[in-house]
Amino acid sequence: MDRDSSGSLYFSVLYALVTALYTTAVILRVVRGELKLGLWCVWSLFLVFIGEPLCFIKLPGYSGLLLLSIGFLISNSRLCKSVELLSVGNRAVLITGCDSGFGHALAKYLDRLGFTVFAGVLNEQGPGSVELKRSGSERLSVLQLDVTDTVQIEQAYLEIKARTNETGLWGVVNNAGILGFIADGEILPMSLFKNCMAVNFFAAVELTQTFLPLLRQAKGRLVNISSMAGQVPIPRFAAYGASKAALSIFSAVMRLELSKWGVKVATVQPGAFKTSIYGTQEQWNYHQEQILSHLRPNVKEDYGEQYILTLQNNLPKMSSISSENLQPVLDDILHALIAPNPEHLYSPGRSAWVIPFIHSLLPVRLYDIIICTMFESHKHLPGGIQGKPREKHNRT
Repeated sequence: MDRDSSGSLYFSVLYALVTALYTTAVILRVVRGELKLGLWCVWSLFLVFIGEPLCFIKLPGYSGLLLLSIGFLISNSRLCKSVELLSVGNRAVLITGCDSGFGHALAKYLDRLGFTVFAGVLNEQGPGSVELKRSGSERLSVLQLDVTDTVQIEQAYLEIKARTNETGLWGVVNNAGILGFIADGEILPMSLFKNCMAVNFFAAVELTQTFLPLLRQAKGRLVNISSMAGQVPIPRFAAYGASKAALSIFSAVMRLELSKWGVKVATVQPGAFKTSIYGTQEQWNYHQEQILSHLRPNVKEDYGEQYILTLQNNLPKMSSISSENLQPVLDDILHALIAPNPEHLYSPGRSAWVIPFIHSLLPVRLYDIIICTMFESHKHLPGGIQGKPREKHNRT
C-alpha cells in the first residue's frame, strides 16, 4: 500500500469515527424524545450527508477534519438548546444574591414563568428587595439571606422546608458573588482574597450542603454561577479567579456525586455583562486605600503610587464594554433548571467561550501575549519597571 493510499485510509477512519460519534449523540436525543423538529435538525442531517463528504474531498487532511468537528460541536450545542423543556408546574427555586444583577433579573424571570421563587437578598430593606416585593407575584418570596451567615442560611432552610414539605426544593441557584478589586495579585490585600473565597466559594458550599436534602427529595437541580476567570488565567483577577475556580471544581465534583441521587448539576460561566458586581466609586476608593496602607514599603516603592491609583480605571472600562442584555444568562439558567438533560457547562456571552477557546488552542506563550494585551495597558506599568528594557530570555 503506497503512502497516499494509507493516508487516505487513515483520514477516512478519523472522519468515520467523528461522524459516528456525532450521529450517535443525535440518535440518542431522538430516542429519548428530547429533540424538536426544526432548523437545527435539518442542519444535523446536512452536516452528516453533505458536510462530511465535502470536507473530506475539498479540504483533505486535518483542516477539513477540524472544520467538520467544529461544525459538529456547534450543532450538538444548539441541539441541546432545542429540546423540549419540562413543565414548570409547582417547581420551587431558591436564588441567592437577588439584590441586583443576575439574581434580581432571574427572580423576576422565573416568577413570570410560574415558578415558586425564593429570592435570597443581602439587605431585605434595600431597593432591590423592595422592587421584587412590589413587582413580584404571590409566588415570589424575598428572604433575608446573607450567604456568609450560618444562622440566616438555617433560617431560610427551615422556612423553605416548611413551604415545600411535600415536593422538596426543585432548584438552588448559587448566584451570590463579589469581585472585590482588580489589581496585581502581589498587592491585593489578604482580606480581599479571604472575602472572595468566603462569598464565592465557602458560602456556596455551605448553602449547597444545607439544602441538598430538599434537592434530593425533589431530584432537582443545582446551578452554580461561576466565571471564565475560574477556568483560564486573566491578569489582575487572582482573588476572584481563584474563588471561582474552586467553585467550578466543587460544582463538577458534585455533578458526579449527586447523579446517583437523581440531582443534576450545572455550572454557568457568563462573559462580560453589566451588573453591580463591578462595584461603586466609593468601594473602589476603599480598596485602593487598603492597598496603599497595607503594602510593605519596598513593594509600594516598586509598584509606585501612581500605578496603584490607575488600577481603578479598569473597572468602569470593563463595565462600559459589558453587555446590558442579561437574557442569554437567564435563558441558560432556565435551561439548566428544566431541560431533561442539562449541559454540564453553559458559557453565555461571547467572551465566555472565545477566551477559553483561545486558551485551549494556542501555545501558552502566545495566549499570554494576547490576554495581557487585552487586560493590561502598557501605558501604565509599575514604577519599578517603567523605562526599563524588557529582558530577553534566550534558551540555553
